[in-house]
Parts: sequence; structure tokens; C-alpha cells
Amino acid sequence: MATEQTPGVDLGDGIYTAEGARVGTIRGFDDQGFYVSLRDGVAAPTPSESSTGGGAGEFDLMWRCWQCGEMGQIEDIPDTCPSCGAGAEELYYWSED
Repeated sequence: MATEQTPGVDLGDGIYTAEGARVGTIRGFDDQGFYVSLRDGVAAPTPSESSTGGGAGEFDLMWRCWQCGEMGQIEDIPDTCPSCGAGAEELYYWSED
């Protein structure tokens, strides 16, 4: 009996558009999925493009520290985490509902 293989991804794997253009690299995982570091020249969603006014079923785009969990407004993303000092590479986009 044949078994179905599940495709997997690992840290450092590239992420591509349907057209084959590389947009970034997998930088981490959690129970929600994986996080991607964008390559230079790729625009991340802005708060106005990816968040809403805060009603039911709506969310805010924020930043979050991979090391300590600190969060803040995406418009104010720091160069380092203000709580633990982790570098910018440890900060990622987070949607808060």
C-alpha cells in the first residue's frame, strides 16, 4: 500500500511566489505556522493593508520578539527588542485579534 508523503519545510528554506520568485527565508516556527524573513526589495504588508478597525473578526498587525514575546505597534518597530535586547532578526510580524 502506498503512503502519502507530507511535504516539509525547515529553517532556512526559501519561500517562493506561484511564479517562482523568491520572497524570503523561513526563520522560525510555532503552533500557528512558520515565519519568514523577507529579502531586500520585498514589501511587507502595511497596517492599513492587513489590519482592520478592531471589531469582531478583525485584527491588528504588530511586531513580536521571538526571544521573549514582547509585542508592539508595527509602526514603531524597533532595531532591538526593548525588553530583552534581541536584534531585529528576532522580531517578526504578528497579527493580534
